[in-house]
Amino acid sequence: MADATSGVSADSLRAKLIEQLQAQHVEIEDLSGGCGQAFQAVIVSPKFESKNLLARHRLVNSVLKSEIAAIHAWTPKCYTPEQWQSLQQGST
Repeated sequence: MADATSGVSADSLRAKLIEQLQAQHVEIEDLSGGCGQAFQAVIVSPKFESKNLLARHRLVNSVLKSEIAAIHAWTPKCYTPEQWQSLQQGST
């Protein structure tokens, strides 16, 4: 039975980011209501150190190239561990 999903899941995206980027924290939200067409992500990785925002997005997009091609919307928010820790401390 064929369905309308992209075949991409939040779990598969998370696993690949952790494996490829040594991500320490990954939150992925499916904004498409479960059909796997739109995702937003928070990714915390030491590989983002000394990279600007565009370079971080390019790195993530290169890791998820085939997955991004299968979905309609992908919005990553990329932080270094230090930036993430600052954000967490600021939001308490």
